[in-house]
Amino acid sequence: MNTNIHQESTLAAVMYAILATAGLFYVNLGGAFLSAFVDGLGVGRDEAGLIVSANKYGAAAGALIATFLVKNIPWRKAAAVLLVLMMVVDIISSQITSADNLIAIRFLHGTIGGISVGIGLSVIARTMNPDKIFGMLLVVQYSFGSVGIWTVPRLVESFGHMAVFGVLMLFSLMTLLILPFIPNVREAKSTNNPFKINFSFLLVLALGALFLFQASNMGVADYAFELGKDIGLVNTEISNLLTVANIISISGGLLVYVIGTKYGRTIPLFLGVTISAIFTFLLHYSENITIYFIANTVTGIAWAFVIPYILGLCASFDSHGQMAALAGFVSKVGLATGPLVGSIFILNYGFEMILNIATIALIGATLLITYSSSKQKEAA
Repeated sequence: MNTNIHQESTLAAVMYAILATAGLFYVNLGGAFLSAFVDGLGVGRDEAGLIVSANKYGAAAGALIATFLVKNIPWRKAAAVLLVLMMVVDIISSQITSADNLIAIRFLHGTIGGISVGIGLSVIARTMNPDKIFGMLLVVQYSFGSVGIWTVPRLVESFGHMAVFGVLMLFSLMTLLILPFIPNVREAKSTNNPFKINFSFLLVLALGALFLFQASNMGVADYAFELGKDIGLVNTEISNLLTVANIISISGGLLVYVIGTKYGRTIPLFLGVTISAIFTFLLHYSENITIYFIANTVTGIAWAFVIPYILGLCASFDSHGQMAALAGFVSKVGLATGPLVGSIFILNYGFEMILNIATIALIGATLLITYSSSKQKEAA
């Protein structure tokens, strides 16, 4: 379908970003999503972590499926079908109160959403300037996420846990309505062997760094609400602080959209991941509410700044979006693994262990991504 919106316009970038966000929007609700199950359903923190983790592991499975589909399906029609399916599963989820059943149904939702996001990422990778649009992707995610973090706890207090699924359905519906107006991109190169993936050593290092970065950040972020409770804050206070932190974090993705690859990828990646490690460790001192706020804010800025460059780096390894979709898979495995590790350690070891593991993993991510980016630049 042809549209009158130019592919390089800001409006087009926002539309591409919304398309690649819809299937994983619950991630952008941060700890509000997990906390909704603790407060709305009365389940334990460990069970809530498993529900959230199942949703993300399903997304990882879907993203892996998308890796093999993106070169062989019409992206616009596929996205429409997937968005409708996600809304149906959200309606079903809103009627379930059993933690075990929610784990299963949210895995299914995650799988559908993961395919949708994988398609969205492959579409962005086939635009003229994917790094900039990946930057806009984070701007959109943090912008809508900020609204969600502020509204979801209040909605849960009034309507119970089902309010979360109402918010997710609204975002899917909005995406479905704008889908016909998203500008076309060049077609992916179809192949007789859709299961063929051209791996390289540098790509594997980049994907490894992406996994560690996402797992570390998500493992901490999903428990940010619970950490706030432990330092004596109530839900609305936590919501207000994290909403402001999220809004400020938008600047990370906006900066990428403005500068693109003007300074390359290696230096921004090194600085971004290193800063993320430092301020993750500073969350150890969250009994000081100012440090709690600043650390959440700076790690959010770094998160929004780093991910576009990692996705852009992965997209540079092929020309039809398959590596971007594969990066989406690895990203979601990381997003799911973080809260899973958190759910294992939270009851017996507390937040201190989670923060230590995340900091060490981020240091490892710094080494991997710096080497991969610098060597890929030389190869290019």
